[in-house]
Amino acid sequence: MDKKMNILMFSGEYDKALAALILANSAKEINMDVTIFFAFWGLLLIREPENMSDEDKSTYEKMFANMTPKHIEELPLSKMNFAGIGKKMLTEMMEENHTPKLKDFLIGAINKGVNFKACKLSCEVMGFKEDELIKEVKIVTAEEYLIDAMDSNIQLFI
Repeated sequence: MDKKMNILMFSGEYDKALAALILANSAKEINMDVTIFFAFWGLLLIREPENMSDEDKSTYEKMFANMTPKHIEELPLSKMNFAGIGKKMLTEMMEENHTPKLKDFLIGAINKGVNFKACKLSCEVMGFKEDELIKEVKIVTAEEYLIDAMDSNIQLFI
């Protein structure tokens, strides 16, 4: 029987994103099928900074886009962020231990064939257009995600 893992990525925080992407990469290493469904704050992980645009956006969508991190490495920590000092400490400790950056884990997951899906409703509410997301992402409804997740051996909400 093929093994399958689904992760609903709701958080837009560095350490939680790190956990999700480490698990996704590890699951692919043991030949599991992996899908990550990005909703609301989780969409911040899969933005393509070079493709962000204010075109056809409402005032609130423009404000939101300018107030949120543009790049995956700019995400804050969930705890002990301390205006970025905690995050700087963590990334320096990771570097000292030769741990890849969050972006590297994202690239690894892409290269290993992790399925990336974005919540259609979340994209609409938060004002994210399809071309503002990395090209590997497919926008789907919550129903489509749930149908896929029902067949999973492991389901995680991060």
